[in-house]
Amino acid sequence: MKLNGNEIRPGNVIQHQDSLWKAVKVDAVKPGKGPAYAQVELKNLIDGRKLNERFRSSETVERVRLEQKDFSYLYAEGEQHVFMDTETYDQVSIPADLLGDQAAFLQDGMNVTVESFEGRPIGVSLPEQVVLEIAETEPTVKGQTASSSYKPAVLENGLRVMVPPHISGNVKIVVNTETLEYVKRAD
Repeated sequence: MKLNGNEIRPGNVIQHQDSLWKAVKVDAVKPGKGPAYAQVELKNLIDGRKLNERFRSSETVERVRLEQKDFSYLYAEGEQHVFMDTETYDQVSIPADLLGDQAAFLQDGMNVTVESFEGRPIGVSLPEQVVLEIAETEPTVKGQTASSSYKPAVLENGLRVMVPPHISGNVKIVVNTETLEYVKRAD
């Protein structure tokens, strides 16, 4: 499916420079002189490289449709993560470098969507929110709870997030997997 350069949206997967790229960030730019264009930050789905590219509205790019299928996360084996198809029980291994930061959120039995192109897995879509336990955080300072300041916390998977001052260690919280931000305290 052809797309004009100004129709590219974040999340679109396009074929560009003989490779697959995912649009991460798109800014519409209208300079005072010359035609408008879309400044697109692209991430290569094969090797993880990043690229900033300008697309004019007169240019066309090929949008790629990825096959999406539900899988369940099983375990990590060295530099590979193993997933099981929830319908056929077939297993597929995906390299850790292809998952990037998402690998830290994987939990046993987690349901994910594996995206593939021409039968080759190239990415994973995680649930929007996951529940994780705080491993360590700074102690609450008396009187600090009234302000809207946040303090750093380290989660059980090693990631750092900012949490409200009333949250202490060994508490389970809900974290947004896309923005890596605290959402709320888990029940």
